[in-house]
Amino acid sequence: MRILLVEDDVQLARGLHQSLRSEGFTANHVTNAKSALLTIKTNECDMLILDLGLPDMDGLTLLKKIRQMKVNIPVLVLTARDSIEDKIKGLDQGADDYLSKPFDVNELIARLRVIERRLGTANTSTITIGEVCLDSASHQLSVAGQVVELSRKEFMLLKVLLEQAGRIQSREQLESKLYEWGEEVASNAVEVHIHHLRKKLPEAFIKTIRGVGYSVKTSPSIGS
Repeated sequence: MRILLVEDDVQLARGLHQSLRSEGFTANHVTNAKSALLTIKTNECDMLILDLGLPDMDGLTLLKKIRQMKVNIPVLVLTARDSIEDKIKGLDQGADDYLSKPFDVNELIARLRVIERRLGTANTSTITIGEVCLDSASHQLSVAGQVVELSRKEFMLLKVLLEQAGRIQSREQLESKLYEWGEEVASNAVEVHIHHLRKKLPEAFIKTIRGVGYSVKTSPSIGS
């Protein structure tokens, strides 16, 4: 999931950004409503974490504008406004969830996972195909009950591919979900991660994935 964090408190945003990265999310940060609207219009995010106290526009006004644009991006409001009236107003304006500051990072991550599951087809944090099981909560891959070590990017890539099973993914699409703004991306980075994953996954699993039309389309082609 590509998360856009809209928060004018740079120190808070820096800590949140690190926590989101460590949980396997791709996170980018803007400090104002204008930048948030531009990012949403260019489809560069899948989920929004929104502070209400922005310098150029009230967060609820921004939320209203987003919904008027007919954009269905999930929005989790993260704010110091903690009264029941504020929460009701935020949810009525189109927020999918509302969390008051101060907050526990683990609760925030759990709420994001709930929204993520709601967007997909899975109703648990695990995706299992044959003897292969990927657990997004523990960040573990197990094959026939044995834990297989993955790098952060390998875990993120495998999760994206499993969630998009049967859909062709371009290199550009995969890179946008694996890398953040300004993060250096080698021209063959996706191919390298796929190569490493193939070495760690059983051949029977690879064949099963191919059998359901599972492929990655890139330019030039890197195969399936």
